[in-house]
Amino acid sequence: MWTRSAGIVLLIIGITMMVYTGLTYITPKKAVDIGSVHISKEANYTIQWSSYVGGVLLVGGIIIVVAGRKIRI
Repeated sequence: MWTRSAGIVLLIIGITMMVYTGLTYITPKKAVDIGSVHISKEANYTIQWSSYVGGVLLVGGIIIVVAGRKIRI
């Protein structure tokens, strides 16, 4: 039962990683801090991954779901 759930999770993650090939997030960063003057700026960070990774996860999820069905019979 847990193998089918793990396969479905891998399928969802694989499809998501194929559609969205990167993630961008913003964090505040102090630029100047003099006495009562506080100046900050936003720092952009990007995490990129290949769509091939999503394809591998998708295929792996399919294999796990099919193998889980065969074991159950």
